[in-house]
Amino acid sequence: MSGADVFAEDLTVGEKYEFGHHTVTEEEIVSFASMWDPQPFHIDSEAAAGHGFGGLIASGLHTLAIYQRLTVLRVDGRWKAIAGRKIQEAVFVRPVRPNDVLTGSMVIAEVSLDDRGRGRVTSTAELVNGAGEVVLTAIAVVFLHRRSPAVQ
Repeated sequence: MSGADVFAEDLTVGEKYEFGHHTVTEEEIVSFASMWDPQPFHIDSEAAAGHGFGGLIASGLHTLAIYQRLTVLRVDGRWKAIAGRKIQEAVFVRPVRPNDVLTGSMVIAEVSLDDRGRGRVTSTAELVNGAGEVVLTAIAVVFLHRRSPAVQ
């Protein structure tokens, strides 16, 4: 499918998309959290050292943003997306720390076509760190255009 538009009916249940990589820097963690989740264990190394995680960690919202970026970069703008519907589930399995290199994959779990010219696509995904440890699992639902509306 390289270079071609991808419509809902082009996706197959079980199809797997491997993500690229993203290195999470301390500066990025602090910058994101300072704006969107300014808790001490996200923005202050000294305060974070005494916290239960034993050091600075990324916000879960930041981890979700990385997942979104890696997903969009992987489908390279080819998916004929209408909009995201929901993140049905997000589980923060372990903390993301400075210098973690995140990667992962997404698998198409369900494709449901409707008579309004769109398809509802459910995917499962995980992000892992450089040690191969899962840091995030997610189930997401998006709407994609159909190649052609259903014939009635």
